[in-house]
Formats: sequence, structure tokens, C-alpha cells
Amino acid sequence: MGLQEAVARAFDPGAGLAQSVKEFSPRAGQTAMAQAVAATLDSGGVLVVEAGTGVGKTFAYLVPALLSGERVLLSTATKTLQDQLFGRDIPRLVAALGVPVRTALLKGRSSYLCLHRLSDARQDAATQSGAVLRDLAQVEAWSLTTRAGDLAELIQIDERSAVIPLVTSTRENCLGAQCPQVQVCHVNLARREAMSADVVVINHHLFFADLNIRESGVAELLPTVQAVVFDEAHQLNEIGVQFLGRQITTYQLDGFCRDLTQQGQKLALGVADWRALVAELASSVLSLRRLIGEGNQVGRIAWFSGEPVGVDAQGWQRAVADLHASLQQTDVVLRSIEDMSPETQGLQERAQRLTAELDIFSHPVQPGFVRWLEAGTQIRLVQSPLHIAETMQTRVFATDAETKSRKSWIFTSATLGHDATMAHFLEDCGLRDAKVLQVQSPFDYPSQAAIYVPSQMPNPGESSHSAAVAALVADASIVLGGRTLVLTTTLRAMREIAATLRHHFAQSSAIEVLVQGESPKRELTERFVNGATPGGHGCVLVGSASFWEGVDVPGDALQLVVVDKLPFSPPGDPVVEARAQHFQRNGKNPFHHFHVPQAAIALKQGAGRLIRRETDRGILVVCDVRLIRMGYGRRILAALPAMQVLATQEEFVRALRALTKPSTTDQ
Repeated sequence: MGLQEAVARAFDPGAGLAQSVKEFSPRAGQTAMAQAVAATLDSGGVLVVEAGTGVGKTFAYLVPALLSGERVLLSTATKTLQDQLFGRDIPRLVAALGVPVRTALLKGRSSYLCLHRLSDARQDAATQSGAVLRDLAQVEAWSLTTRAGDLAELIQIDERSAVIPLVTSTRENCLGAQCPQVQVCHVNLARREAMSADVVVINHHLFFADLNIRESGVAELLPTVQAVVFDEAHQLNEIGVQFLGRQITTYQLDGFCRDLTQQGQKLALGVADWRALVAELASSVLSLRRLIGEGNQVGRIAWFSGEPVGVDAQGWQRAVADLHASLQQTDVVLRSIEDMSPETQGLQERAQRLTAELDIFSHPVQPGFVRWLEAGTQIRLVQSPLHIAETMQTRVFATDAETKSRKSWIFTSATLGHDATMAHFLEDCGLRDAKVLQVQSPFDYPSQAAIYVPSQMPNPGESSHSAAVAALVADASIVLGGRTLVLTTTLRAMREIAATLRHHFAQSSAIEVLVQGESPKRELTERFVNGATPGGHGCVLVGSASFWEGVDVPGDALQLVVVDKLPFSPPGDPVVEARAQHFQRNGKNPFHHFHVPQAAIALKQGAGRLIRRETDRGILVVCDVRLIRMGYGRRILAALPAMQVLATQEEFVRALRALTKPSTTDQ
């Protein structure tokens, strides 16, 4: 029996999945996608599938992949999705299909407990705060029972805990084969299991990081697999360019100082004036921070010549020269004692690498690359390519020629373009001669959802805009009892809208306002859902960039999504400007060929938070009059599902009240 026939039988309404998986219900779009994936697995080549919300794309690529009998690499956008695939979706399908498949989960080394660094953290416990000591005790207890050493198992510890960098390794501080714990290393165990598995689940970050430095095993794994599936593929280009370029960060430098201090206390106090050495390096890092902080700049800062735009030239040159000198001096001292231990040898190699990375930013930017400085909780000096196309062609797809095989490459997401051609995605990822399939959502959007653009809303550039958005949200959320997600295009707007809402509800306990960044995303989402349960406080969740996707709240818990402005890329962003200039050099209008499509895709992602199941109902509000007044607004609207249009405030209020009737369930 051929693969396509086996897939058809698995999706048959009277057998296969329908008999074994409770939540499964036959969907024509899902079956069509599964057959397209099966055909590609049979013949090889590249398939790009945009599968609308509700299609069930995960089963549509997993079923043919599992039935194919081939070695398959599955890459997702986040570690959370990795865990979901490996821990829930794949085991259920393996059991339902009855196929003997060995699976493995592979993440970057910073996701695993490092037993050697845990031992060091124990010895330095006296220097740690009470909060770190409490978390360290939990890590120690868990370390005695865990087999995988995956920190995702430690749900009781906040992912932002200061203990995490103390008990995990990085490429810079890992001792490799010289580590005394190498035989029981959790990272090495994960890699060994990946090399012997039939299906390996990784993430896009690991894929590109490993492709760049060949450090985590993916580069060795890639030639041995016959099929590669990229889920949430719309994030590939943005993630890829982060790892295919070069960068040096104050986070790396702080970690280096921390490890220098730790090892100096153990090994080198009598060899050099260690405290002075570390103090000088830490001071040079602090000077760099202060220089950027003095301009009160946050976000990406363009960098065209010798120094980033808006940064004092002499101050920059002095700060970089001091940092370079400190790293070189540290390198000299470490060379004199590198034979003392594996730790000191590793530190010397790190000093050398950091110096080399810093040197790159002292030379002009390479053609085809863009350089910028990113300011925030850390300072990042970054130089990256504009897109991943060349790398995909020369270093990824080239493995087919090297191994004389014709691999199957599957790229899928709910949002890959603003129209059926998906031209921007194909171009950015270098996907020549790809087969393209667009599978529409099975949801009945005209009856399940409505869209409203308030014509009385101030123009997006006016200072009163955020206050007007908050007023609309306050009134609507009272009608719904919360159940409202607000998506903003900037952190500033997020803070202004959230503050206004909290002031509005200060005298009432009816509505709780949740804000991105005040708790982990998972916790905020859980609190939001719980707020819609009987007896719960209704909730309004206000978020920016990371909440435009990856938020899945089915049922009545979410009935209103409010977008403050059309999500155009921020003006002045150096990466955006460089890409726009690329279009201009090729004779294309950057606004129409780049900015509008990008905004349409982003809005499509945000709108996708609203309807998650066949029984959901809700309203999308876009508080940007340009959507109905400007010509390009029609192009952006056309990218959205065909929802009912609410033309007036009266129609909007009636639609809100209709949502409060108990006519929807999450069954």
C-alpha cells in the first residue's frame, strides 16, 4: 500500500484517527493537505502550505511523516511548541496509527541542566541571594530524579529566575570533552538519542544556530534525514537572520565576568591581580551601557558608519577601545595559566572569541548585511543578512546534492502571505520551484466573526489615540465581562492603554487588567482564561509583539480582539529600512511591495487569535481609520477572513450584546 493510500485510510471518517483520537473530526482541508505532504514525501522537493486556523495542520503533516517510514526532522518556532509535539501530539498519533517510531527531542544546551555548573553553584551558594538559594534547592532536588535534564520539567521555577544561567551551560562556558561530568551530560544524552531516532523535534533557533556554528548536532543530523518539516514557518526568516549574522552582547560579557570571578576565586588569586582584572573588564562593559543609556534610546539603533546613529562618536570609540583592551589583557593573563585547568582554558578561548567578535564591528559592514545596535535590558551589537535565501540555497538545500538524494522539504503555517502567491515568503527563504498550496480555514467566518473599524477614532498619529482605544475597550469589556484581548503595535501604546484601563477600573473589582511583561506569558494566559469562569474576575489582557501570535484561547473566554493600529513596521528600524532599500534597488515601490504586505500578514496573525474553534464567536476591532479611508486598506482587509462588517457604533454595541447570550460553548 502506497503512502497516499495509507494516509487516506488514516483520515477516513469511519476508521483510523476517528476511532482512536477523541478530538478528531474529518476536515476536507486537512485531508487535502495531508495528501499533498504525502505526495511530496514520495517524490521529494519543496512544498509550501498555508493552512488557515482550524485546518489541523499538525496532524496533516505528522500522519504522513509517521507513516512514511523515513527519518524526519520536525522544526517548530518555540520550545513550547516542541514540548507539545513531542509530549502530546506525536505519542497520541503513534498509538493511534500503530507505527513503531523512535522519537527524540533536541533543544539548545541552555535548555538542559549542566551538572558541572550545578556543582559550582553549590560551592558559591554563600554569595547568592535568598531567592536564588531557594530556586537552587529545587534544582538540586529535581536533579536527582530527572533523566532528560530538560528545564521545561521545572515548572515551579520562573523561566526568568537568576538561577537558570548558574546551572546551565552555553557554547562559551561548556568544557566539552574535558568536563568531569561528560559521561552523564544531559546535552550529550539528548544528542545521542537524536542521532538514533526516526523522528527528531527541534526548533528554528537551534536549526539556524547550529547551521552557523555546527555546535549542537543538527548539522550532522541533517544529511541523515529524508524529510524536513518547518512548522510555524512564517518565523523562519526573522529567526534565521538573528543566528546567521554576528553579534556580541553585554549578556555574554556579564556571563564572562561572572565565570572569571568564580574561577579566579578557586584557581588564580595568587597568579594575577584577578580582582582588578575582572573589575576593569566589568567597568568597560558598564561604560558601554552608560554611553547608550545616556541617550535614552531603546530598541534597534541604525548603524551605518563608525558608530551607531545618535551615539557620541568619541565616546563610542573610547568605550569600544577600552572594552577591546580589557578583553585582550584578560586573554594575555589567561594564556599564562590556561594549563591550570579545563575551566581556565575555556575562559581563554572565550576571551579570544569575544575579542574577535568585537573586531568585526570595527570594520565596515559587509555587502548584503545590515548592522545595528539593540538597546534594552542588554546591549547587542548585531550584523545580519537581510534574509535567509542564500543560506537556504547554499547550505541547507545543498545537502541534497551532497548526499545525492532528493529530500522532502515541507514549510507550513497559518499565515505565510497576504495573498495566494506567498511571494515574499518564497523569496525571503530562497524557495525556488516550490509547490504552493493554500488551504482555507473550515470556520464559517461570516457567521462566527465580525470586524469593526470605529470611524470616530482619532488618527493613529494623534496623541489622544491611545486614550480613545482604552475608552472603547473599557466600555466593551464591561458589556462582555472582560473576555478582551488588546494587541498594540508598540510597548509605549501598551503601557498607556493599560494604565488608562487600570485607572478606569480602580474603583471596581469587575475587571482585572493583565499586562504583558508583568508575569510569564503562560501565566497571564491562564489567568485570562480563569477570569471568564463562573465566579472569576473578568479580564482584559493587554499585550504587544509576542501576543500577536501563539495565544490560543478557544470558547467564550475570548470574544473581543482590539488592535490599536495597523501593524506597519516601526519607522527608523534599520533592518526594515535595509529591506525597503533592497526593494527600491530592484525597481519596486517599498511601501506597496514590502510595508503593506508585511502589515497585512501581521494583522492576519493578530486576527487569528479570535476564532479558534467551530463554535467560537467574536468581534475584531481595528482602531485605525486608515483601514477604511486609504486605498491600501482594501488590500489589507482582503488578507483577512471574510467576516461580517459592522459599519456603525450602534451595530457594534448590538453585536457585543449578542455575544453575551449563552449560545456558544467550548464542546
